[in-house]
Formats: sequence, structure tokens, C-alpha cells
Amino acid sequence: MLTILGFAMIATFLVLIMMKKMSPIAALVLIPALFCVFVGKGAHLGDYVIDGVTSLAPTAAMLMFAIVYFGVMIDVGLFDPIVRGILKFCKADPMRIVVGTALLAAIVSLDGDGSTTFMITVSALYPLYKRLKMSLVVLTGVAAMANGVMNTLPWGGPTARAATALKLDASDIFVPMIPALAVGLLFVIGLSYVLGLRERKRLGVLTLDEVLVEEKETVLVGAGSGADAEDERLTGGSGASTGADASGPAASAGSADEDDDFQGLDPHRDTLRPKLYWFNALLTVSLLTAMIMEWLPIPVLFLLGAALALSVNFPRIPDQKARIAAHADNVLNVSGMVFAAAVFTGVLQGTGMVDAMAKWMVDVIPQGMGPHMALVTGVLSLPLTYFMSNDGFYFGVLPVLAEAGAAHGVSPLEMARASLVGQPLHMSSPLVPAVYVLVGMAKVEFGDHTRFVVKWAALTCLVILGAGILFGII
Repeated sequence: MLTILGFAMIATFLVLIMMKKMSPIAALVLIPALFCVFVGKGAHLGDYVIDGVTSLAPTAAMLMFAIVYFGVMIDVGLFDPIVRGILKFCKADPMRIVVGTALLAAIVSLDGDGSTTFMITVSALYPLYKRLKMSLVVLTGVAAMANGVMNTLPWGGPTARAATALKLDASDIFVPMIPALAVGLLFVIGLSYVLGLRERKRLGVLTLDEVLVEEKETVLVGAGSGADAEDERLTGGSGASTGADASGPAASAGSADEDDDFQGLDPHRDTLRPKLYWFNALLTVSLLTAMIMEWLPIPVLFLLGAALALSVNFPRIPDQKARIAAHADNVLNVSGMVFAAAVFTGVLQGTGMVDAMAKWMVDVIPQGMGPHMALVTGVLSLPLTYFMSNDGFYFGVLPVLAEAGAAHGVSPLEMARASLVGQPLHMSSPLVPAVYVLVGMAKVEFGDHTRFVVKWAALTCLVILGAGILFGII
């Protein structure tokens, strides 16, 4: 019964958010609460929620201060040269921009933290997608898949969990997997090329000058809708934040609400701090280095970084309050989503539904598949790492699968490598806090992202699995 209810709860959640019948936050809270009552453990709901919130509180704190930090870096112009450089290199070609998204996400993923990867990638590329009216689900989908492949780095989490669970050396698991993972990353880049061609066919290719002229004409057309609009534009009333997708009087006059995202490329915004550029660059590099070296817990690093960035770039308290207020919307959305996800994970774990689902999945494996348990593990890693946390899969399910494989002569190393296959899909799981950073900053509905990315991410996982088998790694 717990197994059925567990799968029913997950299916209900996914269907409701993909059909946009409920917001993700409401669904993450109300659906598990309802199923907790169905299980007959409604009296323990408070305990489950508190346990879930306690476990995710450090993550929520990290995301809150990381959003403030990177938001301030965008405000002061740290990423402006990167964005302009990418735009000039890509020549406003959607295909090059989508491929650039995959490359940037993969490179930034070297720090091992998905949330940081998504914040940097979206911060740098979101204005380009908006200017050219490109599909934002392409941005979130490609970034999530590239990060998912790179998430298998030993310091990224899954490899370390697999090594710990099976008492193996992480390097023995990861190093032989490099060829298969390289094939997976090349597949993501190739897929990005195809998706980029679709966007190019839909939108066409403009030169940089044409993009800027089109944006300027859009501003002028919108500004002409009122007697004082031109004066307002010249004095910063609306032109500073109007983008290429603005149209009509309402869009241009109300750009402060709708197109604030373009302020990241406005060369005349008040928040720019060109004299502090190298300080901010050094601070960011130092912060990322400290994360990789694990000098302090990540939440503490971002808390210190945000406080220092605010204090140096905006010494006046009213300016600091203004910057915090400017990013409060993102902070509230993302942190709220994380705490809502804590309800979902808390109920799944507390009621025993996760354990029941894992046991059922293991029990339904036919006896004849024993010698092929590595292949089975690779296939199972797709749904299991999507429907449960990495901790639940690697510490709860993998040891059981490895024991079954060992009985048929399958080595624990092969089982561990196969267990990494599902990570490109895992990074878009509703139980991964980082994905809410991605969709929140890109202003994409989680349901839209899920509908777009699941099929491509699953295909990426299967490509990695196939490459692993071909190379004799799995």
C-alpha cells in the first residue's frame, strides 16, 4: 500500500504542475499533506515537516544569500563584459547561443554546485534569450542537462555517495567513466546545436548592430505613445530597461515592471561600479575557490560574500536595502520552493514510502536479469534518482542492488558506475532544490521545464549508459 501511495503521490504532483492546475509551492505542500493523512500518519505530519525543513535549511540559506550575492554582481556589472562578449561572438545567432549555454553550464559546473552553476549561467545568458525572444525552456533544459552530466564529478555528490555506500574509492568509480561521460556531454552539445538550429529557423539571425537598432527602434516606438514619453526616455524613465520584446505603449511605459531583466546590459544604470570591477571579480573567484576547497560550509561562504559585496559596493544603508529589495522576489520564490520541497521529502521519508518504493523496484527485477544487474541499475537510476533524493537512492537502493549483483558476479565498481547514469535527469527532479533556482531566475514555469527536458534528459542518460557498455566500463 505504501508503494502504491508513494507512486500515486508523485504522479499526482507531476500531473497537477504540468497541467498548471496548481503552483509548485502549493502542490509540494498540500499533496504530501493529503497523502500523509491517507497513509494514516496525519498526526505525525508536523514531525515529518520539521525533519524535512531541518535537513534543507542549510540549502535554503545558501540559496537565499547566493541569489543576493549574484544579484549584486549583476547590478554592479560583473557579468556585462561576458554577456556582451558572448553576444558579439554569437553575432545574435540563436544556434551559437544555445551551444554556448551548454558550454558555459558545463564549465561552471566544475565547482560541483548546481545552484551556483544555474545562477551564473542564467545571469549571463538570460538577457540574450530575452533580447532575441528565444525560448527560455531551451535555456533551462540545456543548462540542466549539461550540469547533470558534470554533476558526476567526485566532488559533485553522487560519485562520493556511491563510493561511501559501497565502500569504494571515488576515483576508481569516476576515472573509468570519463569516456562515457564525455560522450554524454558531446551529445548534450550536439542536442544544443539541433535545438539552436530550431531557434534560428524560428527567429532568423541578426547581426549585433541589427539587434541594437531593433531594440532602439522598439524603445522609440513605445516612447512615442505619449506626449512626455521621449522626455522620460531621455531622463531614464523607461528606456533604461526596455527590451526587444517590449511592444506597444504598455510595454514601454511599464518596462520597470516587465523588463527589469534588461538592466543587466544597460550601460548607464545607476548600480554600475566600474571602479570596483576587479575587486568584485577577485571576490567571486575567491568565493568559488573557497567552495571547491571546502574552507567553510557553502551557506557561510555566501552569507559572508553577500554581506561583503553589499558593504563595499553600496556603502550607504538605503542603497543596500534597495538592492536587497530588488532581489527579494527571487529570494522568496526560491527559498519558499525549497521549504515547500522539504514537506514533500519529509513525508516521503517519514511515512516510509521511499523505502517501500525502492524495495518494490528491487523485488520486481526478474531472476534472469541477475548477470545484467549493472545494466538494470543504470536503467533504474533514471526513474529512481528522479523520484527520490540522491541520498535515498545511493544509501538506500544501491547497496541492495549491489548485493544482488554480487550474487551473480557483477562487481561493485560496475554497479557504482551504472548508478551515475541517471544524473542528467536527476538535475530536473522536483526534489532537487537547484532546479527551482534555475526556473525561478529564468522565469520559466516548472511544468513547462519538465515537459521540455524530461525526454531529452532521459535520452542523454541512455546515451551515457550505451557508451559505458560499448567501452566496457559497465
